[in-house]
Amino acid sequence: MRSAVVSSPRHVELQPTVVPEPGPGQVRVRIEGCGVCGSDLPVWLGRPWFDYPREPGAPGHEAWGVIDAVGPDADGLRAGDRVTGLTYHSYAEFDVAAAGEVVRLPEELSGSPFPGEPLACAINVMRRSGIQPGDAVAVVGVGFLGSLLTRLAVARGASVIAISRRSFALELAEAAGAQVISAERGDVAEQVSAATAGHMCDVAIEAAGAQATLDLTGQLVRVRGRLVIAGYHQDGPRTVNLQQWNWNGIDVINAHERDPAVYREGLELAVAEVAAGRLDPAPLFTHAFGLEELNGAFSTMEQHPGGFMKALVWC
Repeated sequence: MRSAVVSSPRHVELQPTVVPEPGPGQVRVRIEGCGVCGSDLPVWLGRPWFDYPREPGAPGHEAWGVIDAVGPDADGLRAGDRVTGLTYHSYAEFDVAAAGEVVRLPEELSGSPFPGEPLACAINVMRRSGIQPGDAVAVVGVGFLGSLLTRLAVARGASVIAISRRSFALELAEAAGAQVISAERGDVAEQVSAATAGHMCDVAIEAAGAQATLDLTGQLVRVRGRLVIAGYHQDGPRTVNLQQWNWNGIDVINAHERDPAVYREGLELAVAEVAAGRLDPAPLFTHAFGLEELNGAFSTMEQHPGGFMKALVWC
């Protein structure tokens, strides 16, 4: 099979590799496609804590496809099932996954791309956030995850303010029913205060994984409100204004999940939401590449051109 290998910073090459065999409790998935995650970009860019070459197919983890082989004790699944799930080497034509960490895709999603892992991530962030109808909610950083959270919060009946530097992201958020504020224009905290009649936000979600967005999000939470960290902060320590957080008595929630069972619940809920038409991620799939074009997918993500939100790699 063909596998993409990040052989050195900013360089991906296709290599022939052995098709993996599913072990006990595993299934093999013929990969249809894989989303390109923002957390994958530092692997491609190169960071001191990464060794090269990376394992074939890594760090692709937003895959969907069709089961073509079932290992011993992989109960409840069979060849031909179309699935999404937790996979870790899916910039490739095949990958293996634990049977308990994949979810069938129903007929309603036939033919549709379904990068399940980030959709499950958004569902799980919402579950941790405690957003209620009528809450004032800020989403700071409206990339793919922030856009999903904006849609989910609007659907829950919250009054959502989406904050981004990118006009395209704000256009999508406004179309989804959110009020929008450009981070490039004036004092964002003052604008949020004006929009909430001085009360600030019941829930403020940081969804960009950067120091600047974490700083801003902390300014938007009301007294006894909730700050939800959804962004992936992977490039070193952060500082926080603990005096501000203490004074306002806010709750701080790290909304990342690592328990596979919780992730599976998120996957199941994400599949149900999209299949029922309550969540439509399709407008956010803005760019498509072949497996042999993975370098171009990473480069596009780095540049974030106008109209970019999420790249999918077809395998």
